[in-house]
Amino acid sequence: MDTRSISSRKAGLLAAAVLLCICSAAMMLRYQDMEEWVESSEDIGARQDKTLYEMGGDLSEGNYLLYNEYSRETAFSDVLERYGQRPFELLRKYMDYGVFDSEGESLLSDTSEAEAGRLSEEESQYYTFRVLFDFGESGELSGIQVDGGALEPETAYSLEQRYLTEFDNVLYDYELSSISTPENVTVVYGMTEANLNAYCEVQRPLELSFYNFSNSPAYQDTLEMMTLLTAAAALLLPCLRRLDISEMKIFQAPFEIPAGLLLLMLASADIMNLPAYVAYHTVKGTLLPGSGNGVTVLAAAVNFLMWIAVFGLIFWAVTSLRAMIRMKRAYWSRRTLTAKLVRRIRKRGDAYGGAVKKKAGGAFRRLKGFLAKQYDALLHLDFQDKTNRTILRIVLLNFAILFIVCLFWYYGTFALIIYSLLLFLFLRRFTSDLQGKYKLLLRSTNQLAEGHLDVPIEGDIGLFNPIQDELKKIQKGFKKAVEEEVKNERMKTELVTNVSHDLRTPLTAIITYVDLLKNEGDETKRKEYIEVLERKSLRLKILIEDLFEISKAASKNVIMHYMKVDIVDLLKQVGLENDSKIREADLEFRWKLPEHKIVMWLDSQKTYRIFENLIVNITKYAMPHTRVYIEMEETEDDVRISMKNVSAAELDFNVDEITDRFVRGDSSRNTEGSGLGLAIAKSFVELQHGTLKISTEADLFKADITLPKTEIPEGEETEK
Repeated sequence: MDTRSISSRKAGLLAAAVLLCICSAAMMLRYQDMEEWVESSEDIGARQDKTLYEMGGDLSEGNYLLYNEYSRETAFSDVLERYGQRPFELLRKYMDYGVFDSEGESLLSDTSEAEAGRLSEEESQYYTFRVLFDFGESGELSGIQVDGGALEPETAYSLEQRYLTEFDNVLYDYELSSISTPENVTVVYGMTEANLNAYCEVQRPLELSFYNFSNSPAYQDTLEMMTLLTAAAALLLPCLRRLDISEMKIFQAPFEIPAGLLLLMLASADIMNLPAYVAYHTVKGTLLPGSGNGVTVLAAAVNFLMWIAVFGLIFWAVTSLRAMIRMKRAYWSRRTLTAKLVRRIRKRGDAYGGAVKKKAGGAFRRLKGFLAKQYDALLHLDFQDKTNRTILRIVLLNFAILFIVCLFWYYGTFALIIYSLLLFLFLRRFTSDLQGKYKLLLRSTNQLAEGHLDVPIEGDIGLFNPIQDELKKIQKGFKKAVEEEVKNERMKTELVTNVSHDLRTPLTAIITYVDLLKNEGDETKRKEYIEVLERKSLRLKILIEDLFEISKAASKNVIMHYMKVDIVDLLKQVGLENDSKIREADLEFRWKLPEHKIVMWLDSQKTYRIFENLIVNITKYAMPHTRVYIEMEETEDDVRISMKNVSAAELDFNVDEITDRFVRGDSSRNTEGSGLGLAIAKSFVELQHGTLKISTEADLFKADITLPKTEIPEGEETEK
């Protein structure tokens, strides 16, 4: 193992050395291009052209300043205060200038006759560069003309277009000021070749070309490409075990050292200007004394070693930082000076160290808590929320990071490498967490698909929590549907049983008494048998009619005949007509009804049946010698009727099922009845858009009816 490790280190070191030599050689191979660029940038013609292109704004400002010197419309003190120390003040020292009226007369006292004559010539060969700004009567710029003895027509046209754009920008600024605007004049500037060269030297001396050199494509692009290649190699070489040298002690530096080095190289212009300075003077032949023009062998060796050192530092820093990928959380406790400092303070345990540790730990915990909160917010995005706060949070966070990257200016590429690496690690962690939560979601859906409706859907699945909530609703709906179906099946079975029992009882009695009637000769008994037959037949008739009524109500095939009904009088009428049954049951009814009429649009027959069924139900099941309370209350939107009685038997039935078909309060079915009374009452109430609610408390039985005050035209029939 040791032999293999040594061999691996040798191969890795060799690969790293080859990489650094290649990057250094690539930089030096571009020196020829850099030299050509330096020569072209220092060419007098190129410097003149660049200077002329950049003086358009200064000349445009000069139009206003020179015209005001003639017109005196703005006080000189105000001009000096607002527009003093302008670049035009330097430019005017190197050129002739004049302001002329429409007749060609010079308006400025500073302009001599000789200067005015040369400036006003149609084609002046005296000046290397001349420009005319022609203003109309209302102050608008009529045109710009550029000419000169050394200017090509294409260059002159290009300068005219450039100056026109610059003038528009200056015009916007000066329109907001109080300085006078040139009107019906021509402002002319002229510059000789000697003055132009002198002005170029003042504006861009040859010594400043180094700063342009450091930003030249030949230097900057090559440096960035080789830096990216070095950083990529530092990240990828350890992936090959034969070339992995990241475990060497030299690459085990604390996080702050390589990170600080990279940060300095990215942010400090002075540090990165050092290799540019060496390369610049190498190209110019001024690096070493007596080197003359060109690149000498000694200068080439110095440059080669310099670039190996630059790229070597980058390779070392990136390789050292790469350990955070392999070590993960352990990296921050083992490879950071901050962690070592915290441990040292913790070991010391004195008052000062404890205070420092508490402050540092508290700040770190707050920062860690803030980042954890933001990460958790990303995991718990609510796509049902229509607000944009979450999206805005992500955009602002990314903006803050990119803003910091932009601060590095030309070295932003290095910062983007680090940002891309951190973004990769973050997205890998984020997608890993999402995959885990997605598996939890799939497990819940599989359980639901397999019919496990009682298994709770639990667990925090972050981004998919809204879907989990919907799954819970689906599970609840399925469970309710299954329970409803089971209930319906049970009630169908009970329906068949109850109908058979209730129909068979009177039918059996009828058959029995018919047989007795055939063989009975005693007229008195025959008459008694006939009375029994009549009573049982009526019982059978009532049962069949109830079955017919409830079947129509269940199928929604009932025609409602709405009319104006005094519901107070109707309830009193039902009570009077059932007075005999009330007395037989030995019950005391307490009525609490409004004194006034309450007229509503109702089906009189169906409403009568509702009240009758409820009162008859009370007479059957209420405890004798007790009081029954019937109350009516009117509100703005509806009328509420409450009927309360004490039950003779224990109320052990399900209040949600008591209004279903063939469900009776006495499970032994000792009392007469079809078990359809409450079901019919509930159906008729609902057909009139009301509600019937049954509730119990101990032995107290309570029925609450709510009928809305609906407006239906008189005489209208509505089929339900």
